[in-house]
Amino acid sequence: MAAQRKTFPRFFPVRPEPFRLDGEGVFLRPPERGDYEAWAALRAISRNFLAPWEPVWPPDGLSRASFRARVARYAEDWRTDQGYNFLIFRDEGKLVGGIGLSNLRRGVCETASLGYWIGQPHAGQGHMTAALPPLLDFAFDRLRLHRVEAACLPHNDRSRAVLTRAGFRQEGYARAYLCIAGKWQDHLLYALLREDWQG
Repeated sequence: MAAQRKTFPRFFPVRPEPFRLDGEGVFLRPPERGDYEAWAALRAISRNFLAPWEPVWPPDGLSRASFRARVARYAEDWRTDQGYNFLIFRDEGKLVGGIGLSNLRRGVCETASLGYWIGQPHAGQGHMTAALPPLLDFAFDRLRLHRVEAACLPHNDRSRAVLTRAGFRQEGYARAYLCIAGKWQDHLLYALLREDWQG
């Protein structure tokens, strides 16, 4: 009688769900290579809207190669605890912007810098206000930061309003602080402490 051959079910590696933070009507997750088309399209149609508030874009800033390098750099920042960048999506999966923490300082600081952008078609709809609470929960609860800092141009009323609604306090005025739109510009400095966060 022939020996019975044992059979085992085949196991296929299942890709884990991406890390995700959920907010009211939005969710945040780290950018992936597959986000290129949506990201490039949104950034392209928002170029004139974003240009006054950002560093000058390099000539290849919207290229696939540039996006891949960006994703790789973000992954390395995560791995080394230097920064945590996310894309912002509406609940149905539409990309609306980006948000992140950079320049993490540990030890006696336990601080990071907040940065964000919103695509022009989605501005003024409350998406950034909805994205900040899950990011700040992540910053204070998961990363155990003591302080999150932000800087914005004095005439960027929308950005100032977003920060104020989230509980940030204006702490100072920095002359020629960042090179934005090709020139060194003054910025208002804001901060939020862990003990002030009411997430």
